[in-house]
Amino acid sequence: MDFDTKLYLERAGNELKFAEIAMQISINEDIQTKIIKIDKPETYFSSVITHAYYSIFYTAKAYLIMKGIITKAPEEHKKTYDEFRRLVSQGIVDKELLEFYEDVIIKAEKLLGIFKIEKKKRGEFTYQRIAQANLEPAKESLENAKTFMKHIYDLCA
Repeated sequence: MDFDTKLYLERAGNELKFAEIAMQISINEDIQTKIIKIDKPETYFSSVITHAYYSIFYTAKAYLIMKGIITKAPEEHKKTYDEFRRLVSQGIVDKELLEFYEDVIIKAEKLLGIFKIEKKKRGEFTYQRIAQANLEPAKESLENAKTFMKHIYDLCA
């Protein structure tokens, strides 16, 4: 694994860990009041969604770098998604997943769908909803990020 791929995977792992931390802080009033010393309990579900998305984004970037594809600003997120989608449409991701996981059936379209959903949710739930309403989308985002990272990380290793 090259240096840049490793760095992006580490960053993706960091984002996922922080999403999990934000979830735990949001659902555990004792952490907020006794450890962090927040007077009035709050939720940080929009942060969970955002950091879960970034975990997916950086995982996808790592995979693309491994394939020799570099995406940069402007529109780095769009370019990253579009390049990942191109590899899925060419069957490259599906083929590698099949070779790597003989028993596990996960289609590349599912990973692409996860990326697309989380990219959309990052904007929708970060800017348009009150934090308390985001519990279920935050849980889903965490699971999506874990699924995406697990499968792509193994392909990069």
